[in-house]
Amino acid sequence: MAIYLDHAATTSLLPEVLEGYIVALQSVGNASSIHSHGQAAKRMLEEARERVAAALGCDPVEVIFTSGGTEAVNTAVKGVFWARRAAGARILLPGGEHHATADAAAWLAASQGARVEELPVDAEGRLAPAVLEAALAEGGTALVSAVWANSEVGTVQKVAELAAVALRAGVPIHADAVAAFGQVPVDFRASGLSALSVAGHKVGAPVGTGALVLARGTAAEPLVHGGGQQRGIRSGTQDVAGAVAFGIAATLAAERLDAHASALVALRDRLIAGVLATVPGARLRGPAPGPDRLPGNAHFTFDGCDGDSLLLLLDFAGISVSTGAACQAGVPEVSTVLLAMGVPEVEARGALRFSLGAGTTADDVDALLRVLPGVVERAQRAGHSDRVPALG
Repeated sequence: MAIYLDHAATTSLLPEVLEGYIVALQSVGNASSIHSHGQAAKRMLEEARERVAAALGCDPVEVIFTSGGTEAVNTAVKGVFWARRAAGARILLPGGEHHATADAAAWLAASQGARVEELPVDAEGRLAPAVLEAALAEGGTALVSAVWANSEVGTVQKVAELAAVALRAGVPIHADAVAAFGQVPVDFRASGLSALSVAGHKVGAPVGTGALVLARGTAAEPLVHGGGQQRGIRSGTQDVAGAVAFGIAATLAAERLDAHASALVALRDRLIAGVLATVPGARLRGPAPGPDRLPGNAHFTFDGCDGDSLLLLLDFAGISVSTGAACQAGVPEVSTVLLAMGVPEVEARGALRFSLGAGTTADDVDALLRVLPGVVERAQRAGHSDRVPALG
């Protein structure tokens, strides 16, 4: 038995994407060259940009290809802050933001004079528009950044409402939509956002692909200087094959969204109901099953357990899951998301995330449900016999 329930970390490369990627990899030509090979490469690149723009609801010129979500987030957070330092030094973030955002902002605070303020979220990890509005009323804010959907607990933010608040205050707002894209509708133009980050490997494209959507009227300083490609925001020879692959994946994600989300919701709800019915001490974190939760996300804490122990026991049983965001995997730290939601540290240590995706079946979910009660019981016994190491 080998079951993969960690699609939020990365998901399978789609066959259609692989086919287009291989064809593009066999082409030669720098998209900045004016000869015929270069212009052929440029056509492929710009067609991919148009595909991504159509999937995200923005203009092609607003799409800046990156190496993934982390680069896109860093370009937005650092670039917009640098461009707006004269307007103020404050960066406003909800508590429990992804490390790409939180660490970029922390670096700006440590070395660039930024003043980072974390805004409180509710018990489901959601930032209330009224809380943002009150914070912006103090003035001196360079940037607001908030995750569109939380990759750990699955909470979908009210992004359009937050963007409307920021717009009224005249402050640009960026959203990390890495977890949202491909699971819920993402429409940049309708959202009112100033910037948006996405990653290709979450929707069936290769790792190392992604994009920053930067609105025409949003100023940003580049992180990398060079030949001035992509509006001067990201210089360097562009990865045509990666862009082609991401463009195909983005198109498929948009076309298949409704059917894909519906299938994931059915499996997610089956998993959640089964865990709550069969595992004593299991607590669902994040919103209840419904539109406020990502279709493929089921996140629990298990009383008296250590999440890493649960993960390893499930891995021994042939089931791959996660304790939280993959970007902090391997680092023994308690989830900042759960702590920001008010979950006590002793409970937050028992976290597991099950994330579903293309290829997940009802048999996969049922196999997990057969194994999980025994795994939790074993982890709880280990915790009781050696409680201090397990909890600290």
